[in-house]
Amino acid sequence: MKQEYRLFRRGSSGSFFLQDRATGKQTSLKTQDRAEAQRRLHAHNKAHEQPLLNIQIGRAYLAAADPAVGTRTWQTAMEEYAKTKQGETLARWQRAMKDHAFDPVRHRIIVETRAEELLAAVEQGTVSTNVFLRKLHNFWQNMNWLPWPIIPKRQWPVVRFKEKRAITFAEHADIVERETNSERRAFYQFLWHLGGSQGDVAGLNADDVDWRNRLISYRRQKTKQTAQIHFGDAVAKTLEGLPKTGPLFPYLRSIRASDRATEFKQRCRGLGIEGITLHSYRYAWAERAKTAGYPERYAMEALGHNSNAVHRTYARNAQVQLPALEECEKAALTQKVIPMPSGCRGESAVAPLAGR
Repeated sequence: MKQEYRLFRRGSSGSFFLQDRATGKQTSLKTQDRAEAQRRLHAHNKAHEQPLLNIQIGRAYLAAADPAVGTRTWQTAMEEYAKTKQGETLARWQRAMKDHAFDPVRHRIIVETRAEELLAAVEQGTVSTNVFLRKLHNFWQNMNWLPWPIIPKRQWPVVRFKEKRAITFAEHADIVERETNSERRAFYQFLWHLGGSQGDVAGLNADDVDWRNRLISYRRQKTKQTAQIHFGDAVAKTLEGLPKTGPLFPYLRSIRASDRATEFKQRCRGLGIEGITLHSYRYAWAERAKTAGYPERYAMEALGHNSNAVHRTYARNAQVQLPALEECEKAALTQKVIPMPSGCRGESAVAPLAGR
């Protein structure tokens, strides 16, 4: 059995040191006596030998049930987990796995990984490192590649996301006014009025627009649910300058989400606007909906954030057609009522906005 520690001396008459062969860590024995240093070396190796022997015995038992347990690395887990993803989710996963914070454990055998190695990766990386490493940890544990967690659930470092905020109307107006590209300008207008994710809005087609009923319908890329929302005069005016067939945003649809985000960030930087991303349009839509008295269940449907309980209670297996937020905002200012879609079971023909 290979010994864990080796002995070396600094200089011809200096003190003796121990070096961990696995980590390279060096520790002074604080003695210049070779015989004493040899005794301490022997004691350290003996102390390490029994736990190591127990690990090898345990590995032998695990190998009987799973022959690959001694060769399966974190890179293996990354590749296997990627097989459960597709589309944009797969691309996002593959980008995340290139994080250099994973490099110290990437080719480490899973059953030999120590908790401090994972914690060091989390400390070296970002919030994303913490989130994706947790997913990997849970994945191989659910796959029974190891019957116990390396880091107990309660001992994982807390995930602390950066503060996020909504884009204000003034900021949106400045961005649209400064934007010289008509397609991007219309894209930002759609994000403001529809509250859709950047990927869903960029993927809209002319066939998704029902002019007769002033309705836009599309299938969400993330949840695969169908979103339907009525649009007002502002969206109608913007639609007039967009293609009448095929993709509404042909260029923005063809590029990556990260490229759209970068272009938006450049516009914000040029205007001195900080703290927002394209996703801030969704936050803004939700805040505007709440302020205007837009019924919560419709807001959840429009944003694609609806629980099964809410859907069962209000949707009753029917596809909800959502009124335009623009009309709700106008009605809120005049304390009027707006007609609710007849397809919503259990709702009256009109619903007052005041007091909601």
